[in-house]
Amino acid sequence: MALKEPESMDECIYFTRREIGKGYAKTWVYKQKCPKCQKSFMGKPRSPKTGKPKIRSENYECPSCQYNTPKIEYEETLTAEIIYTCPHCTYHGEIKIPFKRKKIKVLNEETQKKISAEAVIFNCEKCAGRIEITKKMK
Repeated sequence: MALKEPESMDECIYFTRREIGKGYAKTWVYKQKCPKCQKSFMGKPRSPKTGKPKIRSENYECPSCQYNTPKIEYEETLTAEIIYTCPHCTYHGEIKIPFKRKKIKVLNEETQKKISAEAVIFNCEKCAGRIEITKKMK
């Protein structure tokens, strides 16, 4: 398949590198062009004072035509691209999947309690083992 890795973080909405047990995953999600004007890429609205993106904003906005769309609706249309090494069988593969996060239970190593976390979930192409790429937890 030969996925094209991003050259800059400005091209991505989401990017992460994670160690998963004995495995590894590098995941990114490219920005999409505005569905209305097709001129520029959708992104978080920028602050007029600083020019930096408003990270906690619940909308995505086109910088050219100011078209707004809700965060949940926009993220459902995106595709995650993943280069991984399976922690179960050490198979090295590439995959494209819809960018949908699901809630899973994860063991917090500090408190030894299970907590809920969001993860992108897919199966290994060789052994069909389940691989979870969790959202960074604080």
